[in-house]
Amino acid sequence: MNTDEFLDFRPDVKEALATNFPVVALESTIISHGLPYPENVELALTLEKIVRDNGSIPATIGLAEGKIKIGLTPDEIEFLGKTGTKVHKTSRRDLAYVLSKRLPGATTVSATMWAAYRSGIKLFATGGIGGVHREARQTFDISADLEEFGRTPVCVVSSGVKSILDIGATLEYLETKGVPVITYGQKEFPAFYTRSSGFHSPFSEQNIDELAKTVRTHFNLNMQTGILVANPIPGEYTLDKDYIDKIITEALAEQRRKKITGKEITPFLLAEIVEKTQGESLKANLALVKNNARLASILARKIVLE
Repeated sequence: MNTDEFLDFRPDVKEALATNFPVVALESTIISHGLPYPENVELALTLEKIVRDNGSIPATIGLAEGKIKIGLTPDEIEFLGKTGTKVHKTSRRDLAYVLSKRLPGATTVSATMWAAYRSGIKLFATGGIGGVHREARQTFDISADLEEFGRTPVCVVSSGVKSILDIGATLEYLETKGVPVITYGQKEFPAFYTRSSGFHSPFSEQNIDELAKTVRTHFNLNMQTGILVANPIPGEYTLDKDYIDKIITEALAEQRRKKITGKEITPFLLAEIVEKTQGESLKANLALVKNNARLASILARKIVLE
């Protein structure tokens, strides 16, 4: 059975892809599991506007009525926002189950990458990707996002990996999978809430035209792996590294105490960090994901049209 029968394109996305106009994919887990209503809907619509304002067509991806929606409508975004965490958080592993049951689903990074690739979308903007968890040696908890990078040729613009993860191990994992990691604007790999991680980026680019050239070359080589563009959080929103590291350590201890496991770990930790930073981490999160949508839109234009 051809997988494409499950894809349902919003008309403007379908037209853009048919005419080789730049399109940027956006995930939907940030709507269902990232923020409360109505802030989640406001953010989703703002991200789409940022992509449009910078010359590309946005395609927020989600699941509804047995279809993978390549470009949610405003009403569908509103539904995901209102339904919140009752919506199935859908990774690649979950796609067949959620589609066969015709359940509403919000796509994670891995599922969004896969759907974007199947749709012919080359650029995807998100906040931060998943990675190797800090206790992975005992738990084997490694995000499906990393496996997806190893087999799905989509360029993902994010602010590095989430600070709650083992950044060094994540970079090693991506290297093993043959995934290029390029930091834009600085040589140090960013750490989501902060521009500083303590890890040197494998590659860096100061010039966006050179960055676009590298991404385009990766696609032209038909490497069949993703490419990660790490876009540091804007300087005015960055949090102090020592401060946020201390709070993350406290949040991890609370997660272990409450025995929270699996796909619930990341939402729990992010919520704990928001509470412990009195909302400062949320402001940072919103700023970085908007910045990533802007860069992805500009990159998409340069890669597709220039």
